[in-house]
Formats: sequence, structure tokens, C-alpha cells
Amino acid sequence: MKKIPVIIFFLTMIIACKKNEEPKRGSFLTGDGVFLINEGNFMGGNGSLSYYSYDSSKIYNDLFTEVNGRPLGDVPNSMELYGEMAYIVVNNSGKIEVVKKSSLQSVTTITGLISPRNMGFVNSSKAYVTSMYSDSLIVINLNNFSVSGYINLRRSSESIVVLDDKAFVANWVGGNEVMVINTLTDEVIDSVEVGIEPESMVVDRNNMLWVLCNGGWMRENFAELDGINTVTNTIEKHIQFPTKEASPGCLRIDGNGETLFYLENGVHRMSISSQELPSEPLIAQSGHYYYKLGINPVNGDIFTTDAVDYQQNGHLLHYNSEGSLVSDQQTDIIPGSMCFKLSDN
Repeated sequence: MKKIPVIIFFLTMIIACKKNEEPKRGSFLTGDGVFLINEGNFMGGNGSLSYYSYDSSKIYNDLFTEVNGRPLGDVPNSMELYGEMAYIVVNNSGKIEVVKKSSLQSVTTITGLISPRNMGFVNSSKAYVTSMYSDSLIVINLNNFSVSGYINLRRSSESIVVLDDKAFVANWVGGNEVMVINTLTDEVIDSVEVGIEPESMVVDRNNMLWVLCNGGWMRENFAELDGINTVTNTIEKHIQFPTKEASPGCLRIDGNGETLFYLENGVHRMSISSQELPSEPLIAQSGHYYYKLGINPVNGDIFTTDAVDYQQNGHLLHYNSEGSLVSDQQTDIIPGSMCFKLSDN
């Protein structure tokens, strides 16, 4: 009978040691990795945030809820890091969740926004937020995390790129323009006519703005890739996709600003000096449905998401810079846009 307390004591010690060996919750956030926005089902309120750790090659799902004890919201669309903060734009909930980058603990919530989509930082005090269903660009005061004003675009907005004293804003839904904003005066100063539905934009090492226009969801127009001179606000490059059936999306660029990537039945790669589109994908889409794309700006690793049937959990696929699969991780529902957290970046 006296042996039982001794056995219990040793069992307790073993369990305690195992607990001490486990990493503390969120400790993986101190290392390099990729934040992943899971959109969830429309009107389902089940959007979530995941993090893929480079240290462990593992994914950690539903982190916002785990840390803050409440759901992220309905259809989060994008996430941006600035300083010590992370900004999660939640489209259908009409808000931006501001959290600490290192812990994901909530700092505040910016509410009352109309269908916010993407965020561009002008400086440490000001940011712009695009909107799918409003005809105005939202101005955010980063000092007190509030809406400080609006810029009347007279059309909806989607992708945004801030470069020096200009912001370039794409009119995606049914549009064919990139509007130019003077960030010093918060005024529209110009617009550039591009292809139908400019979906995504990047800037290369020469400060050329590349705009991927998907041609419209009805496939009535040819998709095209346009290069805009950001000094003169004029198109200097124009590359048309060969068929109207082409539906490219998710334009990205490497950390050197030299190589473009996009999705079109696989992952395609092309040099900014190329005069034509690549004939074959770098990574074939076989067995997957690629939804979003991300490029590690430090080592060139390629990440794609597979939304499967848009109802069940999806996948995050990690490839090296040459297109060889490194890891396939299960995500939450509809894994979408990515945000890289890198110490060397």
C-alpha cells in the first residue's frame, strides 16, 4: 500500500517534465514564417489566421481565436505588417483587427468600414484602405487607429501600391483604371487606363508598376499584363494573354524585384525584361486548385494555397525557389492571402 504514493509521485514528475518540454503557446511566432489568412465561408463568420513556421515546418491554425478568445470575423481578406503591429483586414465584417506582431494579442479594432480589402502604408502616421463596395479610399490615422477621412475615387478599389509620394489604386470590379493619389494632399491627381479588371499589382526594381488584368470573370476580354512608368503615369509595356479563356491572377514579385510570378493553371515565372509570357508553368497545378500565391522575398520560396472545394479545410503548399515541393500542410477553410514575417527582410 505504501508503494502507491511513490508511483503517483513518479508519474506526476514524468508528466511535469513532458509539459516543460513543450513550447510555450505562440513561441513559434518569434521565428521566421508566413501568416496565412483563411477566408472561411461567406456569412459564416469562421475566418481565421494561421502561421507556418520555418523553424518547425509546421502550421498552427486558428491563432487569432486561440490568443484573443473570440472569432476573427467574416471573410478576412489581407494582412499587413508595419512596425510592431499587424493589421488584419476583415472584408465582410467591415473592420481591421490590429494586433501585436510578436504575440497576436489584440490592440484595438477599427470598425465602421465598408467592405475593406487591402491596406497601403503611407508613413508611420497614415495608411490607405481600399473598398470593394464604396467609391472612396479610406484614410486611417495610425496614431490613434481611427478613420481620419476619405478620398473620393468615384469607383471601387482593390489592389494598392504606395511608392514615394504616390499611391496607385486599382479599380478591379468591372473597371479598367489605376488611379494615382498624391499622398501629401490625399487627392486624385491622375488615372491610367489599363486592361479590364486590374486584379493585382507589384513594383519592380526599376520602379515600374506591373498590373495584372484578368479580363473580367465572363471572359469577354483578353487578360493582359501592363507595365506603368510611375514617373510619367504612362504604360510602357503591354503583354496580352493568348486566349480569352485565360484567367490569370495573384501577381507577385521576388525580393530582388527582378522576377514576376502569377497563377494561371499553375505557377508561372517570368523576368521583368521578358517581352512575352512563359509558355509553360514552373509548377503544374496537377492534383490541386491553386487559389493564392506568395513569394518569400528573402530566399524566393514559393507558397500556394489550395482551397479544395471552398467548404472543407484547404492546404498550404511550400515549394523551394525552383518549384520542388517542400511541405504540404492542412489549413482552415479557404486559405487565401499570405504575409511574410522574416527577420532578414
